[in-house]
Amino acid sequence: MTAGVPGLADLQISEGTRVLLRADFNVPLKDGAIVDDGRIRAALPTIAELRKRGAAVIACSHLGRPKGAPDPALSLAPVAARLGELLGTTVPVCPEVVGSQASAMSAALGPGEVMVLENLRFEAGETANDPALVDALCSLADCYVDDAFGAAHRAHASVVGPPTRLPSAGGSLLLAELEVLDRLSTDPERPFVVVLGGAKVSDKLGVLEALAEQADLMLIGGAMCFTFLLAQGHAVGDSLVEPDFVGQCRELLADGIVRIPTDVVIAQEIAVDAATKMVPAAAIPDGWKGLDIGPETAGTYADAVRDARTVFWNGPMGVFELAPFAAGTRAVCDAVAESRAYSVVGGGDSAAAVRMFGAESEIDHISTGGGASLEFLEQGDLPGLRALRTGLRNDEGEDANR
Repeated sequence: MTAGVPGLADLQISEGTRVLLRADFNVPLKDGAIVDDGRIRAALPTIAELRKRGAAVIACSHLGRPKGAPDPALSLAPVAARLGELLGTTVPVCPEVVGSQASAMSAALGPGEVMVLENLRFEAGETANDPALVDALCSLADCYVDDAFGAAHRAHASVVGPPTRLPSAGGSLLLAELEVLDRLSTDPERPFVVVLGGAKVSDKLGVLEALAEQADLMLIGGAMCFTFLLAQGHAVGDSLVEPDFVGQCRELLADGIVRIPTDVVIAQEIAVDAATKMVPAAAIPDGWKGLDIGPETAGTYADAVRDARTVFWNGPMGVFELAPFAAGTRAVCDAVAESRAYSVVGGGDSAAAVRMFGAESEIDHISTGGGASLEFLEQGDLPGLRALRTGLRNDEGEDANR
């Protein structure tokens, strides 16, 4: 699906060309400090290529979910500082997204220099795709590069707007993500095993239905499995369920590709010191909730993953952040790392688990965009990609801003 999405080689960049780079610096913070700089590191190859070609790089990104107004706790200042450390240079952060200071700083930026605009979502026009914000962002630069795959499913101002006004291209990270996902959706080596977890069936119903057409086996964990168990008429106690989606779950179970847990770890509360029990998945007592897949299920899932030739994993098997409920996710993670399969991990929680369990170097590809990867696998396209393909030409007659 990379066909039609221009790359860096398609952009005319010379000494001093100002490039607006939409990056994905939406990193986890704790007490103002970056917990995981993986997304910043992922942007380095594109930034390095732009600097090598003499560009002045004006990087922009969102961070968290501010309400369209400045929030000091979500400033990109820590990101700019860390980016500077990784690049070995000073990377100033502009105190605003657009305005006189942003214009002055971008105009003064020299070849090979990098700056970071303040959090895009400090401007209400970002999520509203306000044309005025698009115009203001584009006035800072000569061309645009989108390397924020994790935001490519958002029809936001910084994602779909600039390609309609500036010469534009996808960065190396974005194109690499597309190549990986295209391999999963069109030509996976078989057996192709999909492992899906997380809290809600509703969040992943579309990708479940799409991948059911492609996968050889789909293994379900996390809280979403309890809606499947409910669909089979089983007692799920106080586990998280979505009754409105029981019908769809029943249909997905009918063809035998979707597998659900046979045993689960339960507790009465989500706490590190909670008393736990191991019970059959079909018989969770009232007052108890399922919080991890059980050892029998973990072993079955791990065996299937080890026998696969392609694995896509999105979503933990339980509340892995707490030791009593981490074993299922750990078992899947270890199996993915040990498998001979081509392995792709998508989603922030899954990526965090991989890093937590020390398996990062054993995974072929860790996607920087969980929601974007799921939407791409479901729909085969994303708003940010359509914008890059149509761009200034709008050849396909589409509205690139939609």
